[in-house]
Amino acid sequence: MKKKLAKLKYLPNNFEIIEPGDHVICAISGKKIELDELNYWNVDLQEAYYSYVEASVKRENL
Repeated sequence: MKKKLAKLKYLPNNFEIIEPGDHVICAISGKKIELDELNYWNVDLQEAYYSYVEASVKRENL
């Protein structure tokens, strides 16, 4: 599954894989995030973030 975009359902403490893949895309920066490196997301918006920096930017803009 190299270089395939995954589709996830973001849950409060985990995520569920809807469509298998190896990465998702950051909603703010557009950077590729490997699933094993995914640590930041928003459950309500169902968005992934590359790091705490992008997550903070999104939170400030809400």
